[in-house]
Amino acid sequence: MADQFKEDPLERLERKEREKEARGGSLRSIMIALAVVAALLAAALAYVWIQKSSLVSDLEDEKKDLTEQIVALQSDYENLSSDYDAINSQLDSSREEVAQLVDRIKKTDATNRAKMRQYEKELGTLRSIMRSYIVQIDSLNTLNHKLTIEAANARKEAADAGRRNQELSARVEDLTGKVAVGSVIKGRNVSIKAYNQSDKVTDRSSRVVRMLVNLTLSANELAARGPVRVYIRVKDPDGNLLLDGTNASFTYNGETMAATASREVEYAGSDVDMSIYVNNIPAYTKGVYSAEAYTGQGLIGTAEVLLR
Repeated sequence: MADQFKEDPLERLERKEREKEARGGSLRSIMIALAVVAALLAAALAYVWIQKSSLVSDLEDEKKDLTEQIVALQSDYENLSSDYDAINSQLDSSREEVAQLVDRIKKTDATNRAKMRQYEKELGTLRSIMRSYIVQIDSLNTLNHKLTIEAANARKEAADAGRRNQELSARVEDLTGKVAVGSVIKGRNVSIKAYNQSDKVTDRSSRVVRMLVNLTLSANELAARGPVRVYIRVKDPDGNLLLDGTNASFTYNGETMAATASREVEYAGSDVDMSIYVNNIPAYTKGVYSAEAYTGQGLIGTAEVLLR
């Protein structure tokens, strides 16, 4: 009975060979499957990398285009000017905003999409503001030109006032009042700068020893000739008036106002450039200092300077 169940050696070898081949086939299948998975993972990683590189490139292009638009707007602001102090003061403020926007976008990573969208909105706002400046300047220029022509015509017609009726006389009186308003001495190019001990311009509050306000009294053929005193009121970042100990003061709208400093010049109807120093101030702090320039006729200009 034992001999009947004893396996033939040849059959045993064939059986083991078949089992070995079966195990080898399974191992090859596993290796092939792993290779396919590895290839798919590599392809996926390559696709993601290519997509990311393409996105970063697109964002860099968008930032470059936005930067160029902002720089172009900055140039437009620099080329925009007017003859009106109030608008010039607003323009200076807007120019500073544009300069800050240029600096911020240059320092911001192109992949910061939230910031890029914010800068696009700010760019749109500054463009709208510029358009409003252009409309204001054009309107004021048109009105000024119209008033100048009307005043000239009124003076010509006044020579024949004896032949004019009461209505014309009333119109001449009205235009004469407008000319009187035009005889007021105006100022322009008001600026304020801070200087250190070496008499060099500085924006460091700890190094400031004096300030200098520069301005121009504008030419006006209608204005009275003679000495004109200009008063400067300089306020610190908290709104406190700086006083240099000279006790300068003037009357404005019936009220006596203290001045930081003053200077008298001779006015002959043409442009007069002048400078007024602010001395004897104990210390300066960080922040924005504002300067207002007055004559006895009223406010003629303002300016600001930022100290760090």
